[in-house]
Amino acid sequence: MLNGTNYVMWKENIEIVLGCMDLDLVLKKEQPVPTIDDPKTDQIDKWECSNRMCLAIVKRTIPTIFRGSIVESISAKKFLSEIEQYFAKNEKAERSDLLSKLVTMKYKGKGNIREYIIGMSNLAGKLKELKLEHSDELLVHLVLISLSPQFGHFVVSYNTQKEKWTLNELISYCVQEEEGVL
Repeated sequence: MLNGTNYVMWKENIEIVLGCMDLDLVLKKEQPVPTIDDPKTDQIDKWECSNRMCLAIVKRTIPTIFRGSIVESISAKKFLSEIEQYFAKNEKAERSDLLSKLVTMKYKGKGNIREYIIGMSNLAGKLKELKLEHSDELLVHLVLISLSPQFGHFVVSYNTQKEKWTLNELISYCVQEEEGVL
């Protein structure tokens, strides 16, 4: 159910459901135009059925309070587009928010280091989705500078080496350091 904060996940779920039910034709193709020779074809019938069912399913997953503020449409594709505009976020604001979270993250030495680094990687991935490109090397350095003082000698060790680590290598080494293996 669309609740105002879950638009992206809601849309993915709707697309999966419609695809599994083989009703996503209306989302992929424009409405077929009848010709003078053949005013009603199977393609037109199939598209109209897909459109009708898509609209019903989409409307069923939108609370009544939202339905009243979204412009009604006879096309499921247009209706989804209207919903998207209603719930679209400002990408600049979202980029700034994610970047701020990423650069201010600090590992305090509590919790699972692997989950912490994967969380940072997840934020970085969201930034890439929003077209804010960065290298994996930058992410490795952001992780290193966010580590708690207990990893101090570990960070110095990395900085004195000529080789660069991948994010997966960093995770592996951090987990070993956390467990006291290194």
